Amino acid sequence: MSKFFSIALLVISIVCSSNICAQEKTSAQRSQWMQEMKKAKVEFMIKELNISSEKKEQFTEVYNAFEAERNQLRRDTRKMEKSVSSKKDATDLELEKAAEASFEFKYKEGAIEKKYYDRFKQILTPRQLLKFQNAETKWMRQLMKHRKK
Repeated sequence: MSKFFSIALLVISIVCSSNICAQEKTSAQRSQWMQEMKKAKVEFMIKELNISSEKKEQFTEVYNAFEAERNQLRRDTRKMEKSVSSKKDATDLELEKAAEASFEFKYKEGAIEKKYYDRFKQILTPRQLLKFQNAETKWMRQLMKHRKK
């Protein structure tokens, strides 16, 4: 009986450790994929906006900071929404604050865009600035087409 228990414990520990390794690998793969996507998006924007080689580094630095700030806002808003919506005993005040954060998201995102517009304006030409939003939309459309395949 003791031998059976030891073997069962060994099998359980092997299965559990392989699941943990698989999750870590998946997390590492996801992180690597996200880094590759960030890089590909920046390269797409540079190509789409026809940014000169002299301005590429400047643009990349500002664009990465811009994306990081927007993504942080997105994560914070989602986190609040999820934490409140999953609580069965959430108070009306908590629900209202989560709803307010959700409704204010676009406003806050707009404030980030305006802040970075002034920085992009120092790097990009007026024509490139005008094409900026369309280039981001084009990127998203191409990403969605690729995902459907």
